Amino acid sequence: MTRAPRRSLALALTVVVGSAGVAGCGGGGETGTTTKAAAKAPDALKLQPVRADAAEAGESSPLPEGAQRGPAAPTPSSVGEKSAEKAKQATSAEEPTSAEDGISPGAPSDAEIRAELEQLEDVQAEAKKDALKAGPSETLTLTGKGNAKVPEGAPPAIAAIIGSANAIARFPYVYGGGHGSFVDSAYDCSGSVSYALAGAGLLDAPLTSGALAKWGEPGPGRWVTIYANEGHVYMTVAGVRYDTSGRSGVFGSRWQPDLRSNKGFTVVHPPGL
Repeated sequence: MTRAPRRSLALALTVVVGSAGVAGCGGGGETGTTTKAAAKAPDALKLQPVRADAAEAGESSPLPEGAQRGPAAPTPSSVGEKSAEKAKQATSAEEPTSAEDGISPGAPSDAEIRAELEQLEDVQAEAKKDALKAGPSETLTLTGKGNAKVPEGAPPAIAAIIGSANAIARFPYVYGGGHGSFVDSAYDCSGSVSYALAGAGLLDAPLTSGALAKWGEPGPGRWVTIYANEGHVYMTVAGVRYDTSGRSGVFGSRWQPDLRSNKGFTVVHPPGL
């Protein structure tokens, strides 16, 4: 009997394990039913075993067994695009209007207007770069509903992350929630952070907490900082914590004004943010 090459057996094992993975806040497992590979994550992460979120699940006010969930969230991209567009509109210069039709005496020529507009666009582009480099001048403001307000001068990507995070801020916690698809009715820790990042187009598929610890760039970011390990993940945006652990109840907001210890967490941030 001819034995199959070891390479073929390894490939078959990869297919079986990859299709049977279950994702959650634990280690760097594959996202299970998601058709796309984990965005910007090394291939080796897909076959690592998923560990239960034992250290943080009890502090995340999980949805009681048998309790009814609410409606599913919209796609993060749709929420993020709307938030980013609002941010662009808020920072864009108003177009000059004329009280009368026709050309007034001494009015600038079309060429002069075009030159001025080009200069204005250059100034606005530099201002946006400076705002991105400088980061937030103050922390986020939280509303009575537990949502975060986009700070003035925030880049569109930050507005998109905040808008997407707001969309599921009060959704219940369920282990593995938000991993079969971004569209879900409950989210665990890594599902929540993945949803917010996806709103800005930073992820194509949900990542587990272990995978997020190896994602992005090392160290704190100017606007967004992610704290992740094999059992849990949370982030801060403009200095405010977004975390499933420590919420006020089953439907408490993930946005929390109090910071927590980051001991035992790997610190990373989205590239450029």
